[in-house]
Amino acid sequence: MNSLDWSVLIGYFAVMVAIGIWSHKRVDNVSDFFTAGGRMPWWLSGISHHMSGYSAVMFTGYAGIAYTYGVTSFVTWSFPIALGIAVGSKLFAPRINRMRSRLHVASPLEYLKNRYDLRTQQALAWSGMLLKIVDVGAKWAAIATLLAVFTGVSLNEGILITGAVTAVYCTIGGLWADALTELGQFVIQLLAGIAMFVAVVAELGDHGGFFGVWDEPGLQGHAEPLVGPYGTVFLLAFLFIKLFEYNGGMLNQAQRYMATATPREAERSARLSAVLWLVWPLVLFFPMWMSPLLVESQKADGSDSYALMTEQLLPHGLLGLVIVGFFSHTMAMCSSDANAIAAVFTRDVAPVLSARARRWNDRSGLIAARVATVVFLGLSMAVATQVDSPTFKDIITVVIKWVAGLMGPIAIPMMLGLLRPFRRSGPTAALTSWSMGLLAFWLVNYPVHWAVEGGVPLEYQVSIPLAVSLVLYVLIGYAKPEDTPERMAVIERVNTDGDSAAAAVPAPAKAPDAASARTPDSP
Repeated sequence: MNSLDWSVLIGYFAVMVAIGIWSHKRVDNVSDFFTAGGRMPWWLSGISHHMSGYSAVMFTGYAGIAYTYGVTSFVTWSFPIALGIAVGSKLFAPRINRMRSRLHVASPLEYLKNRYDLRTQQALAWSGMLLKIVDVGAKWAAIATLLAVFTGVSLNEGILITGAVTAVYCTIGGLWADALTELGQFVIQLLAGIAMFVAVVAELGDHGGFFGVWDEPGLQGHAEPLVGPYGTVFLLAFLFIKLFEYNGGMLNQAQRYMATATPREAERSARLSAVLWLVWPLVLFFPMWMSPLLVESQKADGSDSYALMTEQLLPHGLLGLVIVGFFSHTMAMCSSDANAIAAVFTRDVAPVLSARARRWNDRSGLIAARVATVVFLGLSMAVATQVDSPTFKDIITVVIKWVAGLMGPIAIPMMLGLLRPFRRSGPTAALTSWSMGLLAFWLVNYPVHWAVEGGVPLEYQVSIPLAVSLVLYVLIGYAKPEDTPERMAVIERVNTDGDSAAAAVPAPAKAPDAASARTPDSP
């Protein structure tokens, strides 16, 4: 990097902070901070939803998969996401929007204490927060790895720089700042992605051109859709995982649906995001598929290939723009995750832990939300320094194995609890499916993995926990139905727009008092 590249990077950071300061005046209360007060346009929500699903992991971990295996990186990642969001646009997006407008909640998990009980809500809240700390830690490590390639700064210094800038704008401006910065980041990503695509295509003349390049020995097997550990079982598992994860199971995407004005706009938002996930990653991935012909990775997993190719092909200025694109991905996802987890802590966890939190007014609640955001970012940055330790191993292991494997047990009760066909499943089904799913993850990834020669294949490591949770949630619901009138009223309110839904639903926006905390089944 030279002074021109540094100017582009520093200018980007300055614009992100300025957007956060500008967004500050749009935030008057906790609802504004966490759900934009339900005033976000559908197209902005859709772009924000799309951008909040990216991170620099695409340019490190998934670049390594593309370098090694080729197009399977698209077939087993962004394609399942696009399909999952398309299905979720009808199945989940409108219902999640009604959670805000009809149940008056500001956190995606806030409705669970009435849909199930307080114990279920707390179990999902705590496990979701802990998982997100690890997930976002991997994202900080990914961007710091790229920054180290370009600038030579240490991993910890890179984590501190990106985390500090993100903390400033998302803490000041809340979800409005997240969405507006993600819009700017989308434009930057568009320019940077096209620049890299054109640069790579220009280099393919000596390799048979755009269409003939696939016959090159260096790309042998790269055109196969399912290769290596990323086979049919892995694809089917990811289709189910991404259906839940990118429609709200990881919380931050649910906020984008909640932020729109109506269920119809939430549906349109999801459709826009699905189209972007289907089309745009093809432009981003193509240079990665060609990377074995243009660079030689210095890492065994190929995770540095995209960064090396960028340095080799792009002139200064454009190089700075692509580096900014790396930052924009990670900061978009991490800021949205920070906002979502702050919502869960402020609205779901703190009122149970503290009687004072139950009496927060708009001002004190907003202060608590901002403090929770900063604390979450700090914890995730601390975890990021341990990503390459023996506990977490490499970045892609954290993202694929831990996040995909653990997300299912958390998301199943949250997402399926919105749907009428699963109305019989109550607290017993939810807690059992959650706990047994987590146990299945531990067994498959550790004791069983160590006992089996060659280890348990990756597709089973990520799919078995979700399958266990799904089966138990459904079967226990039928064996022990717990569809009380109060729980049915919650389900009806998120499934209907008119006045035909049950008229009386306990307001989930209010924290439970001590009595309700002692009797989890009470609404």
